[in-house]
Amino acid sequence: MAEILSEVVALEAARARLADGETVAIPTETVYGLAADAGNGEAVARIFAAKRRPRFNPLICHVADMAMARRIAVFSPLAERLAQAFWPGPLTLVLPLAAGAPVHPLVTAGLDSVGVRMPVGFARALIAAFGRPLAAPSANSSGRVSATSAEAVAADLGTRVGLIVDGGPSPVGVESTILKIDGDRLTQLRPGGLAIADIEKVAGVTVNRQKGGRVVAPGMLSSHYAPRASLRLDAVDVGEGEALLGFGAVRAARAKKARAFLNLSPKGDPGEAARNLFSHLRALDETGAAIIAVEPVSHTGLGEAINDRLARAAAPREDETDRSAS
Repeated sequence: MAEILSEVVALEAARARLADGETVAIPTETVYGLAADAGNGEAVARIFAAKRRPRFNPLICHVADMAMARRIAVFSPLAERLAQAFWPGPLTLVLPLAAGAPVHPLVTAGLDSVGVRMPVGFARALIAAFGRPLAAPSANSSGRVSATSAEAVAADLGTRVGLIVDGGPSPVGVESTILKIDGDRLTQLRPGGLAIADIEKVAGVTVNRQKGGRVVAPGMLSSHYAPRASLRLDAVDVGEGEALLGFGAVRAARAKKARAFLNLSPKGDPGEAARNLFSHLRALDETGAAIIAVEPVSHTGLGEAINDRLARAAAPREDETDRSAS
């Protein structure tokens, strides 16, 4: 099983393992990530193997500062403005890959673009100590519920990763918002921990929303973030044997008959709901219920990201065999 160290004492141990080409599970403000040296192909391959992740699905490069970011991506004036406004933070920018970027092609899935993010806290300090960008998707098996605690990482990947750094619960709780920048055009590839309205205020342009199409960033697969149980969304009642994931103060009919019940946010706060989303899905899944009924969740603010995750978690999983074999 993996060694688990508090982030207070883990910096040097994590840096040394990364330098040896190993993977390390690390806390970020969004969710826990499975990190490796973005320039080391063998190390990056270990991420895909540990997650059983398809190699056509690109990874995000995490950086410590703008100088490091500019070595791997080409920043337009708009990209610079967004980075200055929101980094470090839960925003990933998909930008043209810089010439000579120290990023292995496995990270970009062979594309001529790269996703770049500057995280908050321990992750950023680790990247600075390491001196090179880290590739770091979420620290969970591909397609499954993301981890927002060290315990969740250990339960899923504990036999596939050597070190887990424990930074406590993830304060945002959902992955970063992913934006593709093409000139003055902004396209959201994945809703996440930064609301589009906040981005539009800084950008001064409307953000388009992409649904479907070629996978050019993480989180675009139709089936993703899924527990073992099936999800039934926008539930207004509870069926026999179902668990119930609630939101707000008003309950679905027959809620008291639910096999188990957890509320994302009793006061109907999307921010609180985002922080609880993955941990509550995991907990209800562990009850053994075949179906988790999910009450309607507001789409305002981080509600867009929450509903995106729920929709992908509820999607048909006929591609699961292919995903597991990758």
